[in-house]
Amino acid sequence: MENLAKYLQINELPLYLAVRMNIAQKIYKNSRYFLLTAALSLALTGCSSTPQKSYHAKPHSQHKKILKIAKTQLGKPYRYGGRSPKTGFDCSGLVQYSYKMAGISVPRTTRQLYNAARPIKRKHLKAGDLVFFRINRGKISHVGLYLGNSKFIHAPSSGKQVNIASLNNRYWRKHFSRGGRL
Repeated sequence: MENLAKYLQINELPLYLAVRMNIAQKIYKNSRYFLLTAALSLALTGCSSTPQKSYHAKPHSQHKKILKIAKTQLGKPYRYGGRSPKTGFDCSGLVQYSYKMAGISVPRTTRQLYNAARPIKRKHLKAGDLVFFRINRGKISHVGLYLGNSKFIHAPSSGKQVNIASLNNRYWRKHFSRGGRL
């Protein structure tokens, strides 16, 4: 019975909850303790749920490795949808590749990276943080890797190459949205 309960908790949680609720109803039918038992049952079941994937809290040494990998891609061509040195990179492809080569899995698109990253104000940016920009119609549409000293590495746009730019540049300052930490 205990193994069945464990199986149901992991694989059939909705069915498991329904069975537990049905049993509780039969035992405590018309009892003033039913609601308390049901709430406790739901609360305890929540403790066994699978945790959501987190991209946060990577060690500082990993950030150095990620940036070193990104810097080896300087001069590689921009390519929409690109995510390798052979084909070239788009902005989020460069970020994903750099993290992947450091052994860390991160989301692929700029929007997914933005949603996964913990927001960081510009004045609190650290080397290895992501920098996000609103370029196309006010949407988050560009990402780079912050190097420190207001510099970031990115794959800018068609016809250009992976390069280092400054957040103090008028264009980037105008379109900067926020930083993000994975």
